[in-house]
Amino acid sequence: MNNSNQPIYEVTHKVTFFECDFKGNWKPASFFQQLTEQAAVHAGILGFGYEEMLSRNLHWVHSRMKIEFFRFPHPGDQIIIRTWPKTIQQKLFFIRDFEVTDVSGNKLAAATSAWLVINSNTHRLVPLQASDLNLPGLPDRHGLDETLEKINIDSSLTESMRFTPAYSAIDMIGHVNNSRYVEWLCDSLPIDIFRSHKVAWIQVNYDREVLPGEIVAVNTGAALQDESLWMIEGNNLTSATRAFSACIKFKENTG
Repeated sequence: MNNSNQPIYEVTHKVTFFECDFKGNWKPASFFQQLTEQAAVHAGILGFGYEEMLSRNLHWVHSRMKIEFFRFPHPGDQIIIRTWPKTIQQKLFFIRDFEVTDVSGNKLAAATSAWLVINSNTHRLVPLQASDLNLPGLPDRHGLDETLEKINIDSSLTESMRFTPAYSAIDMIGHVNNSRYVEWLCDSLPIDIFRSHKVAWIQVNYDREVLPGEIVAVNTGAALQDESLWMIEGNNLTSATRAFSACIKFKENTG
C-alpha cells in the first residue's frame, strides 16, 4: 500500500535487539522512532516529503504525539505499521494517526500526532492557507480518537537529569530529534518503575527546538491524584524556554 493514490501507508518491520530494553520489550522510544520515520516516508510518497517541502522553503515540525501501548513486541517479531493523514485541527495542526499490529492482526499500539509547517529559512510558523498543502485525509478513521491538548503539570517536579545534546542527538533539520526526548524522559524516571510496571501510554508535546550544545534540565514527578501517572518537563536552561512537556502512564506488570 505504498503508492501516491493510497491515503494509508503500510510497512512491515522486524524488531531488532538494539531497539529493545532490558526486559526484551520494544522500547517506547523505538515506537516513536519508527512511527515518525514511516510518517516521513508516507509524506514523501504523497508528494510532501523532506525534499519537496524544502524546495518550497518549508519543513514539517512534529508538535505533539500520544501512543497507547497494548502489547510490546520482542526481538525478531514482525510487526505491521500503518499510518494515514487524518484531518486538520484549529486551522493549524495536521493530524496523522497510526496503528501497530502483529502479523496476525493483534493490536500492539495506537497513536495520534499533530504536525506544524514552518518556514525553513525563518523557522516561523506558516499558516495553513499559506502552506498550500493539499493532503488526503481520513477523518473518520482513528488510531486514537483523542485531541492532543496542552499538558498541564499538576505536580511539584524535581530535576532528575541534565542533557547536553551533541552529534548523535541532532536530526537533518539541525535540532534534537523528537524521539530523543522520549529517551530523555524515560531515562529520567526511576528504573525500578520499569521493572515493576509496563507503560500504558505516553504523550509528548514539543514546545521549542533544542540545538546542539544547549543544556536541558528534565524535571519529573508523580501526578498529585495518580501516582501511576508521571509528569515530565524539559527546560532549556540555555535559552530559558520549555523544550517539551510529557505524561507517562504506567500499569501493573502482569506478565
